[in-house]
Amino acid sequence: MAGRMREIAASELATVISVAAALVSGAVCAQAMTDPTRPPTEYAEVDSNAPAVIGPVLQSVMITPMLKAAIINGEMVKLGGKFGNSQLVKVSESEVVLKSGDETQVLKMYPGVEKREITRTAPKAVSKRAQATRQKPAATGSGLAR
Repeated sequence: MAGRMREIAASELATVISVAAALVSGAVCAQAMTDPTRPPTEYAEVDSNAPAVIGPVLQSVMITPMLKAAIINGEMVKLGGKFGNSQLVKVSESEVVLKSGDETQVLKMYPGVEKREITRTAPKAVSKRAQATRQKPAATGSGLAR
């Protein structure tokens, strides 16, 4: 009887070891990690109706006390420098200006975003009840009568 129990225990131990080995080998062969900062694929859909970008694209601007430059189509262009046949004549935080002869081209950092001024609206009328609450004197002291 003791021999039979040893056989069963050995068989169970072998099963546990083989299952553990299968799990470990599966983890080793797992697919490569994906970039956690990459948006899900359903957000990366391309709009087929959107026009294709033609011409230079402003990717970044650099503004320091010593240097003003832009990254256009992956190429760094300093203020006054050449990009193709055009010269970089202006660099600001959100756009640059290229000039070629009489033609001027403005490249925006965020082409679909337009700045607009925010206008303040008049404050809402305060109800009489709210005014009465505001005018009540604040309680002072410990509240004990002398």
